[in-house]
Amino acid sequence: MRNSLLEITPVIPGSLTRLPELAGNLFFSWHRPTRALFEDLDPELWKQTNCNPRLMLRCVNQSALERYARDEQYLARFHLALETLDAYLAVGAAVEAGPLVAYFCAEYGFHESFPIYSGGLGVLAGDYCKAASDERANFVAVGLLYEQGYFTQTVDNDGAQQAEYRERDPRDLPVEPVRSGAGEWLKVSVRIAAREVVARLWKAQVGRVAVYLLDTNCAENAPTDRDITHRLYGGDESTRVRQEMILGIGGVRALRALGVQPAVWHLNEGHAAFLILELLREQVQQGLPFNAALEAVAAACVFTTHTPVAAGHDAFGFELIVQHFDGFIRELGVPVERFLELGRSPSAPGLFNMTRLALNGARHINGVSRIHGAVSARLVADQWPELRPEDNPVGFVTNGVHVPTFLHQRWMEFLDRELGREWRERLSDPDFWSRLEGVPEERYWATAQDVKSRMLANVRERLQREYQRRGLSPAQLRHVTRFLDPQRPGVLTLGFARRFATYKRATLLLRDRARLARFVNNPERPVVLLFAGKAHPADEPGKQVLRELRQLMVSQEFAGRIVFLEDYDLQLARSLVSGVDVWLNNPIAPLEASGTSGIKAAINGRLNVSILDGWWAEGWTQDNGWGVAPVGVQDGERRDVLEAELMLGMLEEEVLPLYYGRDEGGCPGDWVRRSKRAMATVITRFNMRRVLVDYRHGLYAPAAEHARRLAADGSTGARTLAEWKQRVRQAWPRVSLKLLSDAARDLPRGERLRLRIAAGLNGLAPADMRVEFVAQRLLPEADLSPPPLSSYGRTAREGLWQVPFTATDEQDADGAVIFALDVEPPECGQFRTEVRIYPWHELLSHPHELGLMKWL
Repeated sequence: MRNSLLEITPVIPGSLTRLPELAGNLFFSWHRPTRALFEDLDPELWKQTNCNPRLMLRCVNQSALERYARDEQYLARFHLALETLDAYLAVGAAVEAGPLVAYFCAEYGFHESFPIYSGGLGVLAGDYCKAASDERANFVAVGLLYEQGYFTQTVDNDGAQQAEYRERDPRDLPVEPVRSGAGEWLKVSVRIAAREVVARLWKAQVGRVAVYLLDTNCAENAPTDRDITHRLYGGDESTRVRQEMILGIGGVRALRALGVQPAVWHLNEGHAAFLILELLREQVQQGLPFNAALEAVAAACVFTTHTPVAAGHDAFGFELIVQHFDGFIRELGVPVERFLELGRSPSAPGLFNMTRLALNGARHINGVSRIHGAVSARLVADQWPELRPEDNPVGFVTNGVHVPTFLHQRWMEFLDRELGREWRERLSDPDFWSRLEGVPEERYWATAQDVKSRMLANVRERLQREYQRRGLSPAQLRHVTRFLDPQRPGVLTLGFARRFATYKRATLLLRDRARLARFVNNPERPVVLLFAGKAHPADEPGKQVLRELRQLMVSQEFAGRIVFLEDYDLQLARSLVSGVDVWLNNPIAPLEASGTSGIKAAINGRLNVSILDGWWAEGWTQDNGWGVAPVGVQDGERRDVLEAELMLGMLEEEVLPLYYGRDEGGCPGDWVRRSKRAMATVITRFNMRRVLVDYRHGLYAPAAEHARRLAADGSTGARTLAEWKQRVRQAWPRVSLKLLSDAARDLPRGERLRLRIAAGLNGLAPADMRVEFVAQRLLPEADLSPPPLSSYGRTAREGLWQVPFTATDEQDADGAVIFALDVEPPECGQFRTEVRIYPWHELLSHPHELGLMKWL
């Protein structure tokens, strides 16, 4: 009995019977009136439970429940929350719900009380599920349920980060066991290293969307296997392989056990790529040859990469992979070497790379911003070695955020009054949001300052708890928080909060400390910098950055001016992005895949001062924040010096005067107008519903249609395509091009361009090839940069024209087929021209997916 836990749970009064129902649907994570019902029961307990509705209901005092069960105002709010949820769930599937998509991710950030996330990837996945719910999409998600999740951070007086991992009781989480028709807990098994590992299935309800989570803490498993899902991203390489096998292979088997038949499989990062192997195994067992099975599987798979550096991609030793997949390889019926080839990277041929597995097993691939799409295309260019990176299949859809989650409640109420409640359904309508310009500056500013005051109160409260825990005096706390006064929110407050990876350069502005000290200590125009973030426990440089910040926080020149807030989580993130005046972001370009914290700030009218990388390179419009162009020098030290000077100069010369340029009533009119532009331009272009629509039209619908075509008539298309690819690859080394007639260098407008090409096809038919003339306009110079937000569904770009040659019945003396071009140029100008040949088949998902191309 010593140190055992005894829990005395209250009885829910009859009038509040459905409170547990509100706690069980993650709709509460973006519906603040629902969360307020739990917080009001006991505000202090709400904080102690980390805002956890389920744990609240097990620990709240019986008298509090009885009191509110008789409170008419509380009951009215309770019934309104229930009616809102019931109405939300009652709406059926959307007319354009699309094919059923199964979304796989290793982490999900829905709410701080459900800690199965570590950072941006998880928060993005959580937002995406919420948007799928709002859009009534045909959608299901799969992940893992971790007992510990990511760590809780404390920082000692020396600035050393302490990572504490806390066990989570599933009863405290918004999940329920998934049971069979007979009432038994639904489980699946995965053979790992010659033993069967069992995973049980949980369900989290995210509005209308079901998220299925697997964990291996089952009595049937050996202790080492019970620990597979113990900790998010925890353990050694063997543990990571086993985690990813449970996610990918176990996740597919879980959906099969549920009777769910997705048309599209979306891998959100490479952690889930083993699902490709399970889908391959299914196809092979149904009688498809391995290569045809790979075509059938890849057609239905979408892969989103978020990592802009090769070192960020999971890769495992071949020996480890063979050890874990020995039986699986036999089921696939292929040699070990062919299996390993699925994950082999040309740059690291001795490792099984999860990104390469995803690239080989998915035909629809994207990055998460325009810059990141180009970076990713270059990063994996050796997957298609004969193509220029801009021609390979990697596209992009720029990330967004779930507006109802991150827009402050006071702003929601403001928009209800000023624009009408329909703003929620018109998030992507620029004309509608232009009405913000007509809202009086004073009313807008009053709301902004109200939100900021609430943020400052939250920050002071967190610091008070931290100082009490560390045994510091009230006088020290008062000194540090003297400029964080909710009653006087007029001090310019800058925020920087994110993972403390070194490329994010948290201390960039601290390089010239004397200049920074002068900037923040101006008595007429004071400035406060708020920092928050976690360093990975194994990231020593990141932890050193944190130590540096903590030491500055207590130095004489920066005390009260630089403040670090520990244990950065979703609750603190929501508070900071809604309340700081300026959001700082200064990554080393182009290493910011997308970033979404700045989006969350901008939808709350907060102004970004950011390096033009990731989403901000597409979001900045000159008048909605400040963009800092990367300096483009190779020396890292010099780059940091120059960019620090640029950012600090912009803060001194533009940001500070604009913020403190107040009228007689204390309202900074020019600042407010820029703030309105930030809100209007970013909400309309970077909301997660827009992102979902872009995925639906640009990736999901083409993937479903492509998979359907290959699967028709007993997978005839998959067999045909696999056989054709094999034949083309064998013949390709001896395919050749020869120019028979050159075009004149000068061509008057109205005359036709005529060319003849001899193509040696090495036994292939003319229909197997596409010979193409390509002209890029040099003068007037063509802007060939991809469009913002999405590379899919784009129209032909002005200044670039591509025209196919036509095969004739003629052959040259060597037996090469003669192709001819006869076309009128569409415009005048100076052009760089080329002729290229590449394999073509009507069943290809992307015209260049083989990566084979030759030029003249």
